[in-house]
Amino acid sequence: MAGIRPFAAPEPAALKALETLHLRCVDVLAGFETMVGRAEPEFRATAERFRDLHRAQAQELAEMIARFGREPEIDGSLMSTVNRAVVSMRSLINGIDGSILDQIQDGEQHVVDAFDDALGAGQPIDVTARLRSMRRELCLLLFETQAAATGR
Repeated sequence: MAGIRPFAAPEPAALKALETLHLRCVDVLAGFETMVGRAEPEFRATAERFRDLHRAQAQELAEMIARFGREPEIDGSLMSTVNRAVVSMRSLINGIDGSILDQIQDGEQHVVDAFDDALGAGQPIDVTARLRSMRRELCLLLFETQAAATGR
């Protein structure tokens, strides 16, 4: 008798959307890893929160993809390099502090959109539940950091 698998295999389009979401997480993670090392002391904890969340989510998404028999991308796309370069240049010109929050919000919207695409692609119910939770975690962090910056 076959054992119960923790995840049912998604359809090809749903798996592709999950891989795209993972790739976006890896790409933004690259920027936050650079940001943490260059952030002003008063902003470092915020950068670390984003880095840690994306690291954990990228790892979990990679594990999901691997369970479905696919090899997750671990190095990211060209956007990983671009994100590192943008953060490095920003640190030289303006520094990395709370003034970067608008750019973070814009960049994170691409990840939120990838969550929406993955959720709309017909994932298995257990994957859908976890993706919703992960999306909520990211949106809550975005809300908290924006509220703290605006004093709300």
